[in-house]
Amino acid sequence: MPEYPLKLSSSAVVDTAAFKLLELPPDLCKLVESKPEEPSRYTSSSRFQYLISVQLVNRGDPDEDAVLCTADKTYTTRSIVLSISVTVATAGIGEDTSTDEPSYLTGTKVRDQLNEILELVPSVPRLHKLDVLLRGKEYDEGQEGDDDMYMDEFEVGKRKFTYEEAMATLQASDIELDQGLKKRRVLILNGELRPISPTYLNAILELLLTHLVSLSLSHDSASIDALCSALHDGYDVRKDVCKQVMAWFGDIINGEWCMDKTAVVRGIGLGMLGPYREESIPLDEFLTKWRKSVGDTFESEMSVDLLCGKYLTQTDVLKEPPIVVLTYFPSFQLLIDSAARFTDHFLTRPRWKADEISPFLADIVVDAKERDKFLLKYARAITDAEGIWYTARAKYKG
Repeated sequence: MPEYPLKLSSSAVVDTAAFKLLELPPDLCKLVESKPEEPSRYTSSSRFQYLISVQLVNRGDPDEDAVLCTADKTYTTRSIVLSISVTVATAGIGEDTSTDEPSYLTGTKVRDQLNEILELVPSVPRLHKLDVLLRGKEYDEGQEGDDDMYMDEFEVGKRKFTYEEAMATLQASDIELDQGLKKRRVLILNGELRPISPTYLNAILELLLTHLVSLSLSHDSASIDALCSALHDGYDVRKDVCKQVMAWFGDIINGEWCMDKTAVVRGIGLGMLGPYREESIPLDEFLTKWRKSVGDTFESEMSVDLLCGKYLTQTDVLKEPPIVVLTYFPSFQLLIDSAARFTDHFLTRPRWKADEISPFLADIVVDAKERDKFLLKYARAITDAEGIWYTARAKYKG
């Protein structure tokens, strides 16, 4: 077995705390091992620097917790203290006089000593800042112009937030960012992010359903040009806006729109429920309006369950007879912190069934296992004749 002299590096003082040991979870290990031929990409943050053979990106502001993003997942980094220190050593470089080539057999230099490792934990994408960054930038009817000449004085004075800025500052992978923009109904217009007005989105969806019928187009193979032209010529809806809306609610393949009927009906229902943010609406009244908006052709797709995670139901006992009413309660408007989220839940309603509360936790947990862990931590399960209910614990701890 060969032996090499061990030396202390002359740059040991400079190198102190310059190295970090990163432990990869199994899925990232497979990703690294499956692409050994790809060139290395160097990435850095205020908390660690490393060289790795797949594209991993650190995103977010310097004061935020460090996260690591692959193409489709986000990982939170956390420090784990080691019980035994780890020494970082590198091979010394000399010159082999027989070949005039660099030699790594001249010794090993101690560069640093580590007392912790960085662990990567899967996490949900952190897109809650979007709501603040896009506040006041809503795109509504009457803003159909393609350039600044159509913008009023207030619009021109506002700072734009672009897609490139979102990619650089939001702690989410590229795929998760795109999915988050789609979920929040955010348009990309000339590179700028603009959330579409719920009422305007509803109007576009209803127009699309109407013209599918009037133009005798099949919902699973409708001409994009025909629909976009009809909405542009008749209602001044920008074609790029129309096309993006269609992509949110179906697939665009070879110039044709394969509409997701359920998604469109759900979208119209949410748009109708949203304006009632400050008041409840009787369930029967809401269903009647919803049915009228989607039309006879798509009425069969309607179900209140489609709006799961966006509303609360309660019985108005002051009516005679008592009636069931809906209240708009979207999960994306709730606090992102888990302890605060549960506090909000139990202030809103003292007890919840499992199938009622689960949809309101989907955006703060990675999977069902983590959701159940939060329920055990922040709630108490009570079983009665109606099943399992969750109530607040006496105290919350972050």
